[in-house]
Amino acid sequence: MTSASPIAALVSAAAEGDQGAWNEIVDRYTPLVVSVIYKHRLRPVDAADVNQTLWLRLVEQIGRLREPEALPGWIMTTTRNECLRVLRVQQRTHLYDPLTESDALEPAEDAEVEADLLVVERRQALRDGFAELTEQCKRLLTKLMTDPPPSYQVVSEELAMPVGSIGPTRIRCLEKLRKTPAISAFLGSPSAKTQVRGGVLGAARLGQ
Repeated sequence: MTSASPIAALVSAAAEGDQGAWNEIVDRYTPLVVSVIYKHRLRPVDAADVNQTLWLRLVEQIGRLREPEALPGWIMTTTRNECLRVLRVQQRTHLYDPLTESDALEPAEDAEVEADLLVVERRQALRDGFAELTEQCKRLLTKLMTDPPPSYQVVSEELAMPVGSIGPTRIRCLEKLRKTPAISAFLGSPSAKTQVRGGVLGAARLGQ
């Protein structure tokens, strides 16, 4: 991703005090924060503290991020480190009873957290790429990706398109989606290369 990436632009706007940018960052990455916290199995009160601490630290640091496009990774790492800090405090203050089974909480596996980050990045790349498509492509792909998908006859009637043009148009729209900067950057990332590219665009539903 370049300095002109959607994430970098969002970080820059938030650092300058744009409340809308802040709201979008929180909306985008709260699921990632919650996922990391959940995997560490913190108590509700500790989970709430970690969540609050994460966003407070981002407020303090957002103007100092050397690589703004790496924001998702920063959020994931900071959340995880805060979870581990809370667990270490709990272990130091917990009275050990040899007659009971240990209830020490194991930290989340790095691979699982990385997988969650990849899901968040994939969904956001799809949203960003989708926003760059023509209105015709947006309408067609949105219609075809509903669950269950409608028949071509229904799509033809609702979008006023010949049945025979739906399939070829869908293919062209997906190809345009693959070539958007957001999708190209995602598919070019080392983590995304571990997934089947067709599955990223074919199986994932936009907006999920």
